[in-house]
Amino acid sequence: MDGSGESHGEDWGPFGRPIFEDPSARALSRVGVVDVGSNSVRLVVFDGAARSPAYFYNEKIMCGLGAGLGVTGCLNPEGKKRALAALKRFQLLAEGMGLPSLTAVATAAVRDANDGPDFQKQVIEETGLRLWVIDGEEEARLSAQGVLLGWPEAEGLVCDIGGSSMELAEVKGGRVGRRVTSALGPLKLQAVKGGKKALRAHIAEIMGELVEKIGRDNKRLYLVGGSWRAIARLDMERRGYPLHVLHEYKMTPKGVLATVKWIGANDINDLRARTGTSEARMSLVPIASEVLRQLVRTFSPKEIDVSSYGIREGMLYEQMPERLRRRDPLIEACRFAEAKDARMPGFGRALNSFISPLFASAPPTRKRMVKAACLLHDVTWRAHPDYRAEVCFDNATRANLGGLTHRERIWLGLALLHRYKNTRDGSRFTELFELLEERDILSAEVAGKAMRFGAMFSVESPDSMARLKWQSTKKVLTLSLTPRGEDLFGEVAQARFSALAAALGAETVIKRMRIPATYAFTAKEAIEQ
Repeated sequence: MDGSGESHGEDWGPFGRPIFEDPSARALSRVGVVDVGSNSVRLVVFDGAARSPAYFYNEKIMCGLGAGLGVTGCLNPEGKKRALAALKRFQLLAEGMGLPSLTAVATAAVRDANDGPDFQKQVIEETGLRLWVIDGEEEARLSAQGVLLGWPEAEGLVCDIGGSSMELAEVKGGRVGRRVTSALGPLKLQAVKGGKKALRAHIAEIMGELVEKIGRDNKRLYLVGGSWRAIARLDMERRGYPLHVLHEYKMTPKGVLATVKWIGANDINDLRARTGTSEARMSLVPIASEVLRQLVRTFSPKEIDVSSYGIREGMLYEQMPERLRRRDPLIEACRFAEAKDARMPGFGRALNSFISPLFASAPPTRKRMVKAACLLHDVTWRAHPDYRAEVCFDNATRANLGGLTHRERIWLGLALLHRYKNTRDGSRFTELFELLEERDILSAEVAGKAMRFGAMFSVESPDSMARLKWQSTKKVLTLSLTPRGEDLFGEVAQARFSALAAALGAETVIKRMRIPATYAFTAKEAIEQ
């Protein structure tokens, strides 16, 4: 091994050795960060042993520190009391968890308030916690790094909205570029007089200044912040979108403008009840939607993506060594899950090798998803057998995983469903399947049934006992068995092989290594045997 823990004698394939085994990643275990924002104060404890953030603990208090700041110039007195109480609690929790010192940042409200420095002193006196008050550009940089944590290849404009400010930052090539900040936070905009017309004019004026500084070149917009996520959830409600996962939810400019109009035409309390949004958060949505409306009109993005990762994840990213940042967050998270929960950790890699001939001509994005599925194929084995397929699907589609789109989530869930179940007929997830194209549904079924078959050779590497060969143009699936593999190819394995062939619409050839002759039969005949 070299100093990085890599073994020179073992080939770990294109993704390299699991990064969570490296000491540089282990050093990130149990990282606690506190975000003192204008609207909320939150503690997040990350288990940073995987490249994708694992939330060991997550607690938020809606304190409203910045409420009234635009009028009084000072922090909200009641908000200060609530924030101090929350910070005292968070310090005690951190001590109970045995965490190293918490990293705490304070943003626009504390930096802009006349009594911000006094509040900092009070916090350190009463809690021992030192607040790192960051300026707008630093806030923009950390938020953009949070986006890079989930999207290593992100390219576009990150927009982070808080209670008292809104920041923009460019991301490209794994780096953060130009950054700008503004006072376009909904709590601060509450102080604008003159009604909706005056508010819109004020927002448009500031947005014009921002575009002069950062330009209109970015065609992809990444939205960070609770107000944006609340609007995205409302967009889902308006559209009847079935997967209520906000991270990597995509919106179009036209759709955003339609949702903003829809919000204005509906009762805000009714919308809050329909989406389960907190009263404090929903109270900011009408003003935030006006900001988003002007943002879309000013910067003219072609695609809008919602990020659940922001400043707190950016603080975790800040502590990652460069080699860890470059790793695929999805694959690393799946490897970590396999190592922690699978019955035979490491088998997923062998399983992927076994079924890879079926995807030889697939694009790299699909091969990546097959690899992720193989790593996760056994992590829900503790679930009751009658519900294991559904648990697999739920885990894949709703887990905190970065680096995959909503369609990829559903593909992954469907592949894992078919790992445990031949048919998806009558599934309660049917409306989610409809988000995929038919060819993607079939591909997920093939992957699932291939894993289901390959798992029959789990006593050791499947490749040492059986080999698959797929001739897609001839629609012929060949299984070659060694003597040990032949003994493992019992009735259940035969039925699973037949199901795989049926999904492929293939004729099959089985080669028994001790018997020179081969025989072939159709998938229909195989099922009947």
